[in-house]
Amino acid sequence: MPTFSFDGKKSPDSMTLPMMSLREVVMFPKSIVPLFVGREASIKAIETAVADYGKQIFLVTQKSPEKEHPEADDLYRIGTVSKILQMLRLPDGTIKVLFEGVSRAAWDPETDMIPYADEEGDYPKARFQVLGESGEETAEGKALIRAVQDSLEEFGKVNKKVAPEAILAMSTIKDAGQLADQIMPHLKIDFSRKQDILEELDPNRRLERVYELLLGEIEIVSIEKRVKGRVKDQMEKNQREYYLNEQVKAINKEMGRDDDPQAEAQELEAQLDAKPMSEENRERVRKEIKKMRTMQSSSAEYTVVRNYIDWVLDLPWDNIKDDKDVDIKQARAILDEDHYGLEKPKERILEYLAVQTLVETMKGPILCFVGPPGVGKTSIARSIARSMDREFLRLSLGGVRDEAEIRGHRRTYVGAMPGKIIQSLKRVKFNNPVICLDEVDKMSADFRGDPSAALLEVLDPEQNYAFNDHYLDLDYDLSKVFFITTANNLEGIPLPLQDRMEIIRLPGYLETEKVEIAKGFLLPKQIKQHGLKPDNLKVSDNAILDVVRYYTKEAGVRNLEREIASICRKSAMKIVEDHDRDKSIQISKQSLQKILGVTKFTYGEREEEAQVGVCNGLAWTQLGGEMLLVEVVLMPGKGKVEITGKLGDVMQESARAAVSYIRSRSDLLGLKPDFYKLVDIHIHVPDGATPKDGPSAGVTLTTALISALLNIPVRNDLAMTGEITLRGRVLPIGGLREKLLAAHRGLIKTVLIPADNEKNLQDVPKDILKDLEVIPVKTMDQVIDKALEGNSRNIWVRNHGEAPVAACLLKEEFQRPARQ
Repeated sequence: MPTFSFDGKKSPDSMTLPMMSLREVVMFPKSIVPLFVGREASIKAIETAVADYGKQIFLVTQKSPEKEHPEADDLYRIGTVSKILQMLRLPDGTIKVLFEGVSRAAWDPETDMIPYADEEGDYPKARFQVLGESGEETAEGKALIRAVQDSLEEFGKVNKKVAPEAILAMSTIKDAGQLADQIMPHLKIDFSRKQDILEELDPNRRLERVYELLLGEIEIVSIEKRVKGRVKDQMEKNQREYYLNEQVKAINKEMGRDDDPQAEAQELEAQLDAKPMSEENRERVRKEIKKMRTMQSSSAEYTVVRNYIDWVLDLPWDNIKDDKDVDIKQARAILDEDHYGLEKPKERILEYLAVQTLVETMKGPILCFVGPPGVGKTSIARSIARSMDREFLRLSLGGVRDEAEIRGHRRTYVGAMPGKIIQSLKRVKFNNPVICLDEVDKMSADFRGDPSAALLEVLDPEQNYAFNDHYLDLDYDLSKVFFITTANNLEGIPLPLQDRMEIIRLPGYLETEKVEIAKGFLLPKQIKQHGLKPDNLKVSDNAILDVVRYYTKEAGVRNLEREIASICRKSAMKIVEDHDRDKSIQISKQSLQKILGVTKFTYGEREEEAQVGVCNGLAWTQLGGEMLLVEVVLMPGKGKVEITGKLGDVMQESARAAVSYIRSRSDLLGLKPDFYKLVDIHIHVPDGATPKDGPSAGVTLTTALISALLNIPVRNDLAMTGEITLRGRVLPIGGLREKLLAAHRGLIKTVLIPADNEKNLQDVPKDILKDLEVIPVKTMDQVIDKALEGNSRNIWVRNHGEAPVAACLLKEEFQRPARQ
C-alpha cells in the first residue's frame, strides 16, 4: 500500500483513511447506524477499509444529495471516523453495512483529498485530524443532562418507533456530548441541521441545541397523535366522507382546479346528445352519467365509470368518411400502379366500388387473401384503402390467444379495456375504414378463450351490424367496415370462420411476373433508396431472369428485392470509389456472378436423351412449379417394391396404385400374369433430402413403371401431371399454371394434363402456351401412347433382347431372339 506525506500541514495525530460520502445522512460519534451502499466508489472504500485499515473509514456528508460523483467542494469539512461492525452483500450488488461512529474529524477539501489511486481502485482517501471536546463540565451542564433525560422518557412514550432499550441506554449517559450524539439519529430533522449539530464542538452547547430539537419533536409527535385521534373520532361519527371532501376541495382550490361533478356531468350529457347512436344505447349511457353524479370524484368507482363514458363518447358511432362517386378508372390505375398482376383481387375490389356507387348502403365485404409470404397480401389491402380513399388500419392476430383481444374485457376486471376492433375505430375516428386482420390463421386457443370464435361475430355480415364488445356492453355497427383478412394456409382457419369470408387465393408470382415486378417496381425503388440516379444503373432482362432463377426460390418477391438491393449497394460502392456520380453501370447476365457470387439454386431440366424407366413429372410447391424426375429400375427378385426419395403418404399410395393398375392390365401390356413375382421394383424420386407429397404424381409413376417393365424409353421432351385411379382414369390436379411454367423453363415441348384441367389453360400466360404443346388426356392408355417412343407394341418390344430382366417378364408372343 502506498504511503503519503503530509507536507507539514497537519499535526502528528493526523490520519489517512478511505473516505465515503453520505447522502442525506449524518454520522455521529458513539452512534450505530445501518446503511445500504450501492455506489462503486463507496463499496471500494468499504472493502479497502476492511482489508487494509482495520475496518476504519472516514464518513462525510454531501452538501447536494443528488450528485452521483461528488467533488471535494461538494462535501462538508467535518465528518466522523467510523468503524465497520458488519458487512452483508445483497443479491442486487449493493451491500448492507453497520457503522459505529468513533470520533469527529476535520479535513480541508482543498488540500486533504487524495486523488484516486490506480492500484487501489476508484475511491477517494482523506487526511484528517481528530477533533476533541472544547467545553468543561459545569453545574448548568449537569442540570441540562437531567432535563434532557426527563424529556427522553416523554419522547419514548409519544414515539413508539424508538425502542425502550435505546431510551433506557441514553438515560444512563452522564456525558453531555455523548448524550447529544446518541439522541441525534432518532430525530426527524433535515440533514443540514444535523450537520450543524455535528460541527458543534462544545458539548454543553451541543446538548442545549439537541434539547431544543427534542422538545420540538415531542410537540410535533404529540400534535400528530392529536390530529390522528381527532380524525379517527370524526370517522367514527360518520364524518369520514365530509373530511375527505373538504381535503379534496382545499387541495383543488390551492392548485387552481375546477372539479365540479355536476358541471362535468352536464357537459358529458351534452356530448351524448350530439352522438348519433340508438336511443337504447343513449339511455344506457345516460344512466351511467346519472350514477356518476352521485359519486365522489376521488373514489375508485368514479374513475371506472368516467373512463367507460369517455370510451363511448370517443367512438365514431356514425361518422362516415364519404366514399361515394368513386372513379373506377382512377381506382384501377391506383391498384395497377401499386401491384403487378393479382387480377382477381383487383377485379373483386373494383366490383365492390362499382356497386357502392349504385346503392346508398352496402354491407362491407369480408375478403380473405390466402397465399405464401411475400406475395403482397397486406400491401394490396393498403392499396385498396388508398383506391377507396378510406382510412387503413392493420391488426396483427399472429399469436393472439385471448378472446378479450377481440371482444374486450368485462368492466369488473382491473384494467379492463375494449377489444382491438373498438380501439382501432376510436383511433381512426371514422366508422368505415379498411381494417386488415393479418395472420388470421395463426391464432390459437387456451384457457382464456378462443379468439377465432370471437371473430365469427366480427366477420359475419349478418351479425356484425350489432357487434357487442364486452367492455362497452352496447351494440355497435361494424357492417360499414371493410374487413380484409390474410393467411398463409387455410388449414389454420376454422371452417365456421372460413364460411364467413370470401376466399381469394394468391398462389405466387410466375417467373415472367417476377421479372416485370423487378423492372417496374423493385429496381426503381431500390435505385432511389440507395441514392442512385436512373442512369447510374442498367440491369438487362436476362440478368433479372437469372436473379429470379438462380438466386431466389420463393413465391413472393422479398428475396428478389434483397438481391436487387445487393446489386444497388455494389454499384453505389463502385460509383463512390471512382468519384464519378454520373457513372453508368451495366449489369448483364455474364457479369451477374461477379456481383452476387455463386448461384444459390438450380431448377429442373429435361434429360439430354430418352431413357428407360425415367419420366418427367410436374409438381406444385409454395415456391412455384418444379420438374420432378421419377426413376424406376428392375432387379431379379421376388416381387419386392421399394419406394425412396422422402415421399409422403399420398405419393406412396400413388406408387402402390400404379403397381396394381399395371398388374390388372398385364395382358394388354404383353406381360406375364406373374411378372411381379420375378423382379424387385425400386421407385426413386431424386433430391431425397426434400420432402415430396401431393395428389398429382400417379400418372408419372405409372409411366415410369411401364417404361421399365417393357424396356421402352420415355420421351425426354415430354412431361406430365395427373393422378390415376385403379381403372386407369386420369384425375384433375391443381397448380396447372405453375407446373406449365416449370415445364417451359425445363425446355419441355409437350405436356400431358388431365382433360378436366383443360378449362384452366385460360389462366396460363399466352407466351408460355405458344411454346408448349398441351395435350389433355382422360386415360392411362392415352398417356402411354403419347409418352413411350413408338405407337405399337411390336415397336415397344424391339429392344428387350438386350435386357434379360425385362425380356423374362413378357409373354412368348411378344418375345423375339436377341439381336446378334
